[in-house]
Amino acid sequence: MDYPVALSTQLKQHLRSLRKARGLTQAALAQLLGVGQSRVADIEANPGAVSVEQLLQVLTVLNAQVVIRDNRPTNVTVALVGVETRAHAGSVAPSQKPAMDKNNPPQGQW
Repeated sequence: MDYPVALSTQLKQHLRSLRKARGLTQAALAQLLGVGQSRVADIEANPGAVSVEQLLQVLTVLNAQVVIRDNRPTNVTVALVGVETRAHAGSVAPSQKPAMDKNNPPQGQW
């Protein structure tokens, strides 16, 4: 399951939930990471203050990962029964159909 995170403060609940879902106490997670329990408590309390490397180590132990996703909407042109439409971010709005070029007719099977 994906858990979108836009701010480091949102990591608090996700890290704690992942740890608990794995049946780990802070002390048990600390032992797996080779750090003290207080360090795990610090990471959960302020995950934005840890290095990316340490965050990745915690996520690896919790069998989770960081995914970078490009959220920019994509434009897709769809032809429906001779009417051209443009799909943008889940919506479909009609656009003007370009004039037919008599010297270069459309190619493909009809």
